[in-house]
Amino acid sequence: MVRQIGYILALLGLVIVELLTIVSSFVSLVLAFGLGMVFLFPPQVRMIRRVTGLTRRLVNASAGVSIEPPYLPEPPPPQPQADGLYRSHRTLYKTPRVPAWNDRWRWMMTDPATWRDALWLALDPFVKVLLLPLFVLLPGRGLRVYGLWCATLLGATASSRMAGQISSLNRARNLAVDTQAAEMRRIERDLHDGTQARLVALGMTIGAAEQIVESDPRAAKALMAKAREASAETLTELRRVIRGIHPPVLAERGLGDAVRALAMDSALRVSVQVDLPHRPEAPVEAAAYFAVSELLANAARHGGAESVEIDISSSRANLLITVTDDGWGGADPAKGSGLAGIERRLAAFDGVMAISSPPGGPTTVTMELPRVLPAHWAGDLPKLPRWKMITVVTLWATAWCPLFPQGIVAGVFKTIDFDEKAWFLALHLPEPWQWPCIVFMILLGTAMYLAAVVIPAQDRDNPSIVRPTVRTGIRCT
Repeated sequence: MVRQIGYILALLGLVIVELLTIVSSFVSLVLAFGLGMVFLFPPQVRMIRRVTGLTRRLVNASAGVSIEPPYLPEPPPPQPQADGLYRSHRTLYKTPRVPAWNDRWRWMMTDPATWRDALWLALDPFVKVLLLPLFVLLPGRGLRVYGLWCATLLGATASSRMAGQISSLNRARNLAVDTQAAEMRRIERDLHDGTQARLVALGMTIGAAEQIVESDPRAAKALMAKAREASAETLTELRRVIRGIHPPVLAERGLGDAVRALAMDSALRVSVQVDLPHRPEAPVEAAAYFAVSELLANAARHGGAESVEIDISSSRANLLITVTDDGWGGADPAKGSGLAGIERRLAAFDGVMAISSPPGGPTTVTMELPRVLPAHWAGDLPKLPRWKMITVVTLWATAWCPLFPQGIVAGVFKTIDFDEKAWFLALHLPEPWQWPCIVFMILLGTAMYLAAVVIPAQDRDNPSIVRPTVRTGIRCT
């Protein structure tokens, strides 16, 4: 209770900052669009976003309502052309300063969230005044209602989420292209320095044997024996290159058996635990396999390790891999030990990597690839019964009416003593009943929205079928 009151006081105290921001925003708009001082617009937008960002954090802490920022992705830095100049529309610049400013200006001006923030800033002080009775009588409920109000204008929209996903996909695509190019260069280098050199030497040996086969059959026979040995070594080298491209065991047996085979070939003592009842898709398996392979190589070459533990498991639709070695620690992606390459591999699937490697060891690398496993791995998510689906759709379709026009808007008209009663039910009632009716409408609309969220959430939290798990393990030495 005391904590809730503290949050309410913080939100009410924020009204002073909001009023000052409203005044400065009005002045900035007049100067920017009236007198051409457009350089004032971006700083003012950033100021408003700081206020809304603080509000999102307070709402999340006080009411548990998580509000995802709705802003479109920030434009990337300008890139120079082949001639070293930077283009902004049809104008060329020697430095990226002006193109970057133009991009930021267009980003802020065309982002719908900028104007939604401004609308929220203009209405929020009135909303807080209207919610004062609810803050006093029912602090928890009042904070929840306020959180829903903020989520309505400050939350992410479908377009902003889509823009963020597109930006993330573009970054992932670029990383995938860079990783593929690096892999092609590595394969070309291995073929050129290894297999090609062996084949050239093999051809020279056979050529020498052909020249002396009649004059010195014994020496020719010895050269042919060397050629046979060289061909076997070349075949081994070629198989190693093929395994570096895509190991046959990975395609035939899956990630678990491929990692076990990798562990058997390692000079270290490797313990492998696998909990994957089904296989992920081939690109995911390849990324995970080569990440584990790189970590094993790092443990042997750079970490001074003697034993390694590998754990491969799933968490709903996420693939989790943990590799722990008993080396001397100090692993750092900036030192060029291959960890940056692993990050690039995982980034193609929105994967992340966490490293714990204190001096003296041990080194633990945890990798997570989100939403890469088949949907049924996450459990059977039951569908809503028909009557619940109809109820939820009806609540979402009608809850706006009591909450906004009959509640918040009517409260605003009542506060400013607007003469037009229109179709606002509360304003047609006798004076003593108007505010109770407005508060009731706000509570009714809020309760309808909460019911629309809680009903499907209860079904998600109680799946009817639980997936059995089977854990298998192998220790390789």
